[in-house]
Amino acid sequence: MEQFGSLNIPKSGYKAVIFDLDGTLVDSMPAHFEAWREALAANGAPKDVFPEDVFYTMGGRPTKDIVKELNGEFGLSLDPEAVSYAKRKAFLARLDLVAINEDVVAFAKSLRGKMPVGVATGGSRKVVEETLKVTGLCELFDEVVTADDVKCGKPDPEVFLSCAERLEVAAEECLVLEDAAPGIMAAQLAGMQVVTVPAAMHIVK
Repeated sequence: MEQFGSLNIPKSGYKAVIFDLDGTLVDSMPAHFEAWREALAANGAPKDVFPEDVFYTMGGRPTKDIVKELNGEFGLSLDPEAVSYAKRKAFLARLDLVAINEDVVAFAKSLRGKMPVGVATGGSRKVVEETLKVTGLCELFDEVVTADDVKCGKPDPEVFLSCAERLEVAAEECLVLEDAAPGIMAAQLAGMQVVTVPAAMHIVK
């Protein structure tokens, strides 16, 4: 194992590395949660319909999928498209709150010129590109696959399998770094080795 701060990284057994974005490469979850609260309120959702502990268990899942689940669970009729648009707009207004995860980024930088590196995320293309841009991470990755590029979001393995295909590396030869349960499950279903990134839990008052 190789140590990058709190991370224990295997030294061999893979030919490409795929990173999740939110909660893994960047500490953006508090900003995402605040954006969710604003978007849900703006679309008439009951207060506290999406508590913070539930939000963290759904990390990595596309916004529209979460809205559909909330509708089913609470008998709501929220428009997934409208909530997704409002949430994206609210998050982009909070990009100044996003910071890089130093340990994960250090590992990503250590891979430059050594093997293919990609991002597989449940975020939308616009938000992902802006997040990578504002944090200065754009140049680190050969491929970036977002929720806009696949039919099924995490925990379905499609986003990871698509990234491996673009990197031209077999799925079983990829190492994934992930922080959230849906993403970890997706990577495992894809047949990939997974390193779990410790989650930084934040309490929003």
